[in-house]
Amino acid sequence: MPPHTFKVNGRPVTVDVEDDVRLLWVLRDLLKITGPKYGCGINVCKACTSHINGRAFNPCSVPVGQIRPTDEITTIEGLPETVGADLHPMQEAWIDRDVPQCGYCQPGQIMAAVDLVKKVKADGGAITDDDIDGIRNMCACGTYSRIREAIKQGAANM
Repeated sequence: MPPHTFKVNGRPVTVDVEDDVRLLWVLRDLLKITGPKYGCGINVCKACTSHINGRAFNPCSVPVGQIRPTDEITTIEGLPETVGADLHPMQEAWIDRDVPQCGYCQPGQIMAAVDLVKKVKADGGAITDDDIDGIRNMCACGTYSRIREAIKQGAANM
């Protein structure tokens, strides 16, 4: 098996696995990083949303062979390190707004929200309901109104 080297949550990792193994399985099964959840495996539910080089992506749909040595993967576990705090402002907002019920989709929801806010702010805008509606992460519990409130609070503090 070919070795694959890249960064995860600020640390270099090397894994020996076939090129076609999905990155989600590398993260969860080989590296024991369980924040990104398996939901559908076909890039629909987005429970596994993480960041690659600072942008949201779904590791269930990316073979590890496509990850370059210069790529930096950030999961929910590494998100606080991106702001040098115990919790990222979006995670704090999730707690303040009591968002999760079952909690399964929440890491992916948070990672998608952080990416959205960064994009909107980089364009000089403020987060709107239409922006939030563009997040396609599914929540089986239906906590979308609290998710919306948390994204707005998190955006204000980012």
